[in-house]
Amino acid sequence: MRLTSISAITACFVVGTGLHAQVRVSPTGVSVNAMAATTVFLTFGGLGSLVPSEAFWCGETVSATPHIGRRCDPATLFGQLPARNDLSRLSAGTFTDIMSIPPSVARRAYQAAVDGARSTFFYVRRFRNVNGGPDEYVVVTCRLTGGGARVPFALTDVRIAFDPPAPVLFVTQSTPLAPFSAEIAYNGTGRLVGRWEVVLPGEEPPTDNDLVTEATLPFAERGSQRRYTPVERFNVFLPPNGPVTLPGPDPAKFPTAAEGSYQILLRIEATDDREGDSDLAAAGAGSGIVHSGAVAGFPMPVLRYTVGGRDNSATAVSSRALQLLEPEDGATLHLDSVNVVRWEGAWGAAFYRVEFADASGAIVLEALLRKGVTRYAVPPMVRERASEGVIRWRVLALNESGSVLRKSAWRHARIARS
Repeated sequence: MRLTSISAITACFVVGTGLHAQVRVSPTGVSVNAMAATTVFLTFGGLGSLVPSEAFWCGETVSATPHIGRRCDPATLFGQLPARNDLSRLSAGTFTDIMSIPPSVARRAYQAAVDGARSTFFYVRRFRNVNGGPDEYVVVTCRLTGGGARVPFALTDVRIAFDPPAPVLFVTQSTPLAPFSAEIAYNGTGRLVGRWEVVLPGEEPPTDNDLVTEATLPFAERGSQRRYTPVERFNVFLPPNGPVTLPGPDPAKFPTAAEGSYQILLRIEATDDREGDSDLAAAGAGSGIVHSGAVAGFPMPVLRYTVGGRDNSATAVSSRALQLLEPEDGATLHLDSVNVVRWEGAWGAAFYRVEFADASGAIVLEALLRKGVTRYAVPPMVRERASEGVIRWRVLALNESGSVLRKSAWRHARIARS
């Protein structure tokens, strides 16, 4: 069937895996957004001696003989579930799979449909038999839709920031915080229910398991996330096809009497969503419905502020500032040569962000680098965009959730154009 209308009513369903198949999955009726990311909560039951293995998306499937079911046709692979989005886990004899479809996979499936292929693609999860028997493949067939209300209600991106932006806000004692808000991109429609909490100085910080939305957790683990001091609850309706801006509470509600470092948490609760709910009985994993409204394939970001006698100006630098190595402040960069910036590695950093700005302070380039990388070749476009012959640069060390651990001071470089 060719793609005739991207807004057609569509669904995902499980393809039969043969008479000897034992793994079942729910839900069996979810839609896929052809133009953006889609996140779906899947529950697998009846695993027995089978353990979950890799998962792929593809345009066609072929027989998995001598194993059970159908596997991806290698000639039509669209992609593999990224490790950073693999939040699947075994819990209480069931397997919860957070199927996070990247926009790149959706675009490839859509382009294939435009070129004459069927308006479907497949998600294939392999289950390995630890007793030496045949492996089993479970295939979910996903048909493209234009998004909207028929897509499971899921968060696809969340950014929280102060106004004006500050990686870490510094305030003096008993001074209110700056206002802040959360920019939320999502699929589907539903009620966004949750609360703002604050982690006080000295409290054990939240783990990634504490930061994911409640709907991302297996049913048996819901209610196990660590709680912190509540500040305010929210319950808002999100119409189809966001994004939306969720304002933060009144800044005066946050504690600033005691010196130390604080963290502001956005906690999202699971809500009823018929497009993505899991039926445990249908999956052979028990009984009851698991609500998955507001599922997300990533932990929620954390907003940080520090109370003390610190300056909060743009030039303020932490006493544990990241150390820059070269070039020296005020050095000259030549357009006809390779120029490299280097810095000292920071313990606990998962990424480094190198920022370049012109003389007015406007950012002209940001580069995100993996941990272990402590040098970066300055692209020619940065030097060419230097206003008044000056470029500014600094480096920030980030943790896995993108929060700033340490940052350097700004350095200036002069551009020699001949």
